[in-house]
Amino acid sequence: CRLWGEAVSSERASGWVGGWRAMATAGDGAGEAQAQAQAQALAALLGGLAQITYFHNPAVTEQQLKAELYHHLSQHEFTLLLEKMTGILRSITSADMDFDQLEAFLTAQTKKQKGITPDQAVVLTKFWKSHKDKIRECLINQSKWENCLRKFSWRVDLKTQSRHLDQINTPVALVELELGKNDQETEFLCLELNENKVNQLLKKLSEIEESITALSGTN
Repeated sequence: CRLWGEAVSSERASGWVGGWRAMATAGDGAGEAQAQAQAQALAALLGGLAQITYFHNPAVTEQQLKAELYHHLSQHEFTLLLEKMTGILRSITSADMDFDQLEAFLTAQTKKQKGITPDQAVVLTKFWKSHKDKIRECLINQSKWENCLRKFSWRVDLKTQSRHLDQINTPVALVELELGKNDQETEFLCLELNENKVNQLLKKLSEIEESITALSGTN
């Protein structure tokens, strides 16, 4: 699971935070430019926290984020900011908030003593809108204990060899299932199904579909 859909080396991560620092310092000065630079730095921090907390990317570290994004803060100030944003992200992700819930939650945070600012709430909202699906998918994959179906392929062929002469030249379905878990190596399961077995399989799948539909209708 990766936030930007690709593996990240430590060299590439250094390039990221170098770019983040450039964004964070590009708006030195007052007013709108400074506010924009602060928003960009926070957005980069949230991306880094997601890499550390949810995607377990060893190429991104808290020390790196501090040095490249918030070098002007003391270690104590940065730790407070880090803990606050980590706690907020965990609250949002654990509840899998929709955007109405997110708005209510962040509004409440802006009204708390030592909470977040409205500008920070805007950054958090944009971040969650952009990365909710990827974070959710990654958390779901991490929670799976068993292999899941990654790929399904099939073809119909004529059977050319058999112990029983009456089965030669009869059509059979050759099914290949690719199974795997997270980033582990995949396994392949190959099945040969005659017409009777295909019908049995379709019947079972139809029963599964009916059960899922019935349970979905009760929610």
